[in-house]
Amino acid sequence: MSSSITSPILLVDGYNIIGAWSELKSLRDRADLESARDRLVEILINYTTAQGYHTQIVFDAHFQASPKYQQHLTAYLSVYYTAYGETADTFIEKFCATNAGQGGISKKRIIVATSDRAQQQTVLGYGAEWRSAQQLANDIALSKRTTRTKQRSRSKPQGRLINNLDPKAQKKLSKLRYGSF
Repeated sequence: MSSSITSPILLVDGYNIIGAWSELKSLRDRADLESARDRLVEILINYTTAQGYHTQIVFDAHFQASPKYQQHLTAYLSVYYTAYGETADTFIEKFCATNAGQGGISKKRIIVATSDRAQQQTVLGYGAEWRSAQQLANDIALSKRTTRTKQRSRSKPQGRLINNLDPKAQKKLSKLRYGSF
């Protein structure tokens, strides 16, 4: 899938999703927050590539005295850590506001993944789309099933190889096979 300027942008409120998905929440509680962040990134890398989304996972850094930081992991996915005092919600709202067009219609297709109800209302007002944490999980599961089905159908034998060749190639192969060049 080729990268394009018109590709949809998926903004993911990282800690909101971690807190909403049982697998990530358990990993956060059992191991550490970094492990949960890494797992979220891993899950979203394949999904965003398959969907053709340009994804930014946004993590709050407002409790840490660190500068904002963005890490590009693939052509489709980057991770953004907000600056001290800035929340992921603030970053996402600013992004949506910057890309809002006339009459609340977004200049770009922006999808925001969060289960924060106030955030949902705000981004919808800017013309962005919204996905709850559960909807995003369902979309990812569907994407995985679709990908697996496509892979299985490609790997199934399609009958004899010779039957899949055009008639001219079949004739040449037959001549080769029986020794008449």
